[in-house]
Amino acid sequence: MFKRSPSLTEQTKLYIKQRILNNEFSDGRIPSEPELATALGVSRTTVREALSRLENEGAIIRKQGAGTFVNQTGLQIKTRLEEIWSYENALRAHGYIPSVKVLSVAETPASTDLAQALDMEEEETVLVVEKLFFEDKTPAIFTANSIPKRLLVKPVTEDAARAPVYDFLEEYCQQHLLYYLSEIVPVIAQGDLAAVLDVRPDTALFSFEEIGYNTDNQPVVKAVSYFRDDLIRFRLIRRKA
Repeated sequence: MFKRSPSLTEQTKLYIKQRILNNEFSDGRIPSEPELATALGVSRTTVREALSRLENEGAIIRKQGAGTFVNQTGLQIKTRLEEIWSYENALRAHGYIPSVKVLSVAETPASTDLAQALDMEEEETVLVVEKLFFEDKTPAIFTANSIPKRLLVKPVTEDAARAPVYDFLEEYCQQHLLYYLSEIVPVIAQGDLAAVLDVRPDTALFSFEEIGYNTDNQPVVKAVSYFRDDLIRFRLIRRKA
């Protein structure tokens, strides 16, 4: 039933997840592993791994002696913090019509802190792309991505800068973004930041400060994103260790 790429486990997980979202399981009960394996033409091991992933995401819950069930509480998580996703998709998951505007594409010397974060020489040139994301017509997220200019393999246009940073890195830098090291930082909107997000000065925001690494574990981008928490919220499930 499924092809080999992406993995059978991931395809199985996505298939079950879509059926959950479509309310296709009677009384919220997930069929047994043997039933799912037979229906999908995959092994029980594949089904077991797919269900484990869904359980880790909070989409299902296992009750000893009773079976496996849809976890309606877990389905409230629209965007998972441990995954890399585009802001357009995050906004869409919140029920909005997303759009993005490129505010600036500029080359500038790296500051001492930025050079250290990206393993560059101080004053080496970086490409800085600033973008504003909208929920419907309201500004919701402001981002600034800094990329070492030496990584660029072809000229950058404004349309190119509009793409998600992981796609941009693939096409214009031949770099695969493997993961981010991220910090969630509370900030107070002041000056230009307050103006661009259309909020009152001293409004509380939250931000992601992130360093993105390639497959060689080398830093290739510093990303800073500011979110209006009156428009977009992130949820997660915390479990006892």
